[in-house]
Amino acid sequence: MTRIYRKLRDAGLLLALVFLGALVAARLEDSSAVSIGGPFVAIDGDTLAFGAERLRLHGLDAPEVRQTCTDRRGRDWRCGEEARAALERLTSAASVMCSGSERDRYDRLLAACRDGELDINARMVALGLAVASGNYASEEAQAQEKGEGVWAGEFERPRDWRVRHGVIDDPSAAEGILAWLKGWLGLN
Repeated sequence: MTRIYRKLRDAGLLLALVFLGALVAARLEDSSAVSIGGPFVAIDGDTLAFGAERLRLHGLDAPEVRQTCTDRRGRDWRCGEEARAALERLTSAASVMCSGSERDRYDRLLAACRDGELDINARMVALGLAVASGNYASEEAQAQEKGEGVWAGEFERPRDWRVRHGVIDDPSAAEGILAWLKGWLGLN
């Protein structure tokens, strides 16, 4: 064998091993995925319950149940309760499927939910009843342009509301940067 042939063979073998390793890693990641069928109970606008299991809709943040927003006329409305009620309507059917493979710091499954072709996560953002924190920027832009839901007037971002009301501690800068980077790379 010539020296060039051996180097090409070794490079090809190395490339094949790297590809095989990537396939195994992808398969292992898929095997940790959890799928749960409805019907679900909406705890708030981005959290579902199925028995003892809690699911957090991935890629969005909805107003808290006690949170209020203002409408076009400056009147208060219960945007948090409306978000919860909308999620309840969207997820109360047995045909709803939620799946995910990661958990948040509260051990809730980070889930994408569908009812057939309907992407429920995207729908909540499109209705203006949640803000995008990941993949739903186009739905948020459309809701904002149309003045849907919270975009009809003024509101405090849910995360800011939680911090101000002591529901959560102010997140660290590193956590925020990591969440942004994962969203930008499409990893969430």
